[in-house]
Amino acid sequence: MASLERDRPWVMRTYAGHSSAAESNALFRRNLAKGQTGLSVAFDLPTQTGYDADHPLAKGEVGKVGVPVAHLGDVRALFDQIPLAQMNTSMTINAPAMWLLALYQVAAQEQGALPSELTGTTQNDIVKEYLSRGTYAFPPDASLRLTTDLIAYTVANVPKWNPINICSYHLQEAGATPVQELAFALSTAIAVLDRVRDGGQVPPERFGDVVQRISFFVNSGVRFIEEMCKMRAFVQLWDELTLERYGVTDAKARRLRYGVQVNSLGLTEAQPENNVQRIVLEMLGVTLSKNARARAVQLPAWNEALGLPRPWDQQWSLRMQQVLAYESDLLEYADIFDGSHVIEAKVAELVEGAREEIDRVQAMGGAVAAVESGYLKQALVASHAERWQRIESGEQVVVGVNKFENTEPSPLTADLDTAIQTVDPAAEQAALASLREWRAQRDAKAVETALTKLRATAKGSDNLMPATLECVRAGVTTGEWAGVLREMFGEYRAPTGVSGSVGVSAGGEAIAAVREKVASTSTELGGRLRFLVGKPGLDGHSNGAEQVAVRARDVGFEVIYQGIRLTPEQIVAAAVAEDVHCVGLSILSGSHMELVPAVVAGLREAGLEDVPVVVGGIVPDADARALLASGVAAVYTPKDYDLTGMMSDMVDVIRRANKI
Repeated sequence: MASLERDRPWVMRTYAGHSSAAESNALFRRNLAKGQTGLSVAFDLPTQTGYDADHPLAKGEVGKVGVPVAHLGDVRALFDQIPLAQMNTSMTINAPAMWLLALYQVAAQEQGALPSELTGTTQNDIVKEYLSRGTYAFPPDASLRLTTDLIAYTVANVPKWNPINICSYHLQEAGATPVQELAFALSTAIAVLDRVRDGGQVPPERFGDVVQRISFFVNSGVRFIEEMCKMRAFVQLWDELTLERYGVTDAKARRLRYGVQVNSLGLTEAQPENNVQRIVLEMLGVTLSKNARARAVQLPAWNEALGLPRPWDQQWSLRMQQVLAYESDLLEYADIFDGSHVIEAKVAELVEGAREEIDRVQAMGGAVAAVESGYLKQALVASHAERWQRIESGEQVVVGVNKFENTEPSPLTADLDTAIQTVDPAAEQAALASLREWRAQRDAKAVETALTKLRATAKGSDNLMPATLECVRAGVTTGEWAGVLREMFGEYRAPTGVSGSVGVSAGGEAIAAVREKVASTSTELGGRLRFLVGKPGLDGHSNGAEQVAVRARDVGFEVIYQGIRLTPEQIVAAAVAEDVHCVGLSILSGSHMELVPAVVAGLREAGLEDVPVVVGGIVPDADARALLASGVAAVYTPKDYDLTGMMSDMVDVIRRANKI
């Protein structure tokens, strides 16, 4: 039976931002003119990790995966001619979420908007940064303080804002099963809500307002029936949790509020046109069930496994949403799955599994303790390894990758160099010039006064948002704000999850053959083969690097993996200290053309000309050819799913380098 009233469509976004604030602003305004109903801002990695463009770790990363934002002037340019009082803006920002919301609030006030009018979301889920994305800046306890301070501030001053978007999205990208995605995300919510409840900044009678402003950011994979059931399970579990643990009696306040970016992990470089139907199926998983429908949806583009999508590619994804919302009859009906025994059974299975896993995490002391012990990371790495094994064995079919590989030439990729957007190489120099100009024109005394107050507040227990707002107005930069907090809170390196993770079982002819190859080559070289896996730059997406490290260990290599966020100099120093036979670099941020040559040159300067370098990541074909011509031994991209074959290649590379 059709509903009496057609539902309103969800907020439609595309995740966008690159090169500079001015270029990103032009892209935002074009997307809004095409019918997009909200903004989803992608920030570059220096901004996400709290560094200015002139920091050594920012080299090669400025403007690559998003827009660089160093100060209030950048935010003014980013939202020029976009009325923020009427806009719903989502910002994918975590460690410096407080800083970016402060910048946004001040820029909006300069437009004449009141804080109480602002609507949108700061992602601000730091727990999953330790597990998957890697853009954390501070230790867990200090990070939770920033999160809860922001929640308390917004509930009192920016009441329509979602101060945190608890992200199960990135957990699935890191290998989480539906049960793990549910359980780990809800365990994070418990850690945050307990901290707010016990912190004393929010009166008990207003705790329902806190719960009502908590939102989630989820993933939707191609198994769309299972994904839809996962969301119905999410609704049930969130309602139970907020009623039973926190005593929120208002059913409206307990409603699960979530946005979604559908799965990018399953998008393929091989036959990328297949990604279109994958994206549509993934969208259905979070829109078909009215009682568990997303409030906001953003879709990846068909060519994300190849490189940075162009505006036309993003438009195609936006049109998918619009056809479903405006041409189909989806929004005219009540929930079409109510009463289905199949759906009810699957939801019950997911709920039961998630409850057991939540209880396990709580028994460890909660989500933060489970991060610090390495349990959560190890669980994700193990799940991801099992998924990879299923693909390699053919048990899990990926069309065009491990089955149905024969294909007609694709007109979409006939010219690979124009099938993706490239970032202007001058963007980094422009950001550096802008930063110098901003610092030269501001009041240095006001900056120092604001930073002194921030330092004093961080040392105490007062809410950090007022001091942060003062920093914004004084002209402080992103790196300066984060630098003071690094000074006060210290830095942190999260567990890699590799040492205790489950790898390939002992069986398998291919594995056995490579183990023998590694063993015999080790004997010939007079010692066990040592393989250094390095993550240079600020790219924190370590899932691929972790799987390479696990498989290398399982075929007999001695693996050195120190985690994310290393300078080329640190990687070279580790190669020298560990006397390695091969260096593998993983880069997904597009900074490979700057960072890889720096490592290669450093190895040569250190006298390690015989240590080959292999590269993995999202590397366009033209860049791969250039890297190979410059001395890189091999380049692997998402189409290279056979990890065991990759290990065999690596042994061959080592043998050639050592002339055996």
